[in-house]
Amino acid sequence: MEAAIDPFIFRLAIFVLTIFVGYYVVWSVTPALHTPLMSVTNAISSVIIVGALIAVSVDVAVDNAGTMIARAGGFFAVVLASINIFGGFVVTQRMLAMYKKKK
Repeated sequence: MEAAIDPFIFRLAIFVLTIFVGYYVVWSVTPALHTPLMSVTNAISSVIIVGALIAVSVDVAVDNAGTMIARAGGFFAVVLASINIFGGFVVTQRMLAMYKKKK
């Protein structure tokens, strides 16, 4: 009999590994590359918002239980991606201000 790994544990392990990889990738970026990295992050978040808006607009008449979960998840994704985009613009402006000459 084979020992099967629970799919939840497998996905949780992948999630934890991505947290560590993301942490080390972001914190090892030099300040000169930080602004382009934030621009790419903002572009990815804008794509996430498009998908989340589609999830929020799911028709309720199809399946009430599943659509409410899709709407709640879509709304949550819109909120988080909006915070990410706004934060990315703020950080980008601060990084660009570092390169301006002081008066």
